[in-house]
Amino acid sequence: MTKLDIKCLSSSPACLAALCDLLVEAVASGASVSFMHPLATEAAEAFWNKSFAASERGERVILGAYYGDELVGTASLVLDFPVNQPHRAEIAKVMTKLAYRGHGIATALLRKVEMLAAERGRTLIVLDTAAEDGAAPFYEKLGYTRLGEIPDYGLKPHGGLTGTILFWKRIASEAGAA
Repeated sequence: MTKLDIKCLSSSPACLAALCDLLVEAVASGASVSFMHPLATEAAEAFWNKSFAASERGERVILGAYYGDELVGTASLVLDFPVNQPHRAEIAKVMTKLAYRGHGIATALLRKVEMLAAERGRTLIVLDTAAEDGAAPFYEKLGYTRLGEIPDYGLKPHGGLTGTILFWKRIASEAGAA
């Protein structure tokens, strides 16, 4: 297998198509990433186009993990917060293709997200994951602190309510703040 390459993404037809395929696959497999199954490609495209617009405004960073020319994972760093929270960022839409899970792709994406957050002077990262079938053990393994659970927070992609677990992590910024 070729070396994993993680890079910041910008909109192109090929990139948009690959991200849409990844999102549709994730939702179909039960990932609780704010969408219901079946997810129409048009809805996935609308989400990614909105995300790329936010990226162009500096409000979001979209990362892609590639093996060669194949997009195998993604994660986003949300930077758009009120003026009294310039030190905070949020991790969103961490997804790995089913065939590539368990190969360290999500870990590599999270490490890169943390590095980018630090470069932008962010010292606190927050995220959430579904209580049922979510990635809580994964985030705990990476040093994120579990804050608590909100019951019945959202619908699972195939129906039924699930809670969400909130996490946070302090990181050192490139500016030296901690």
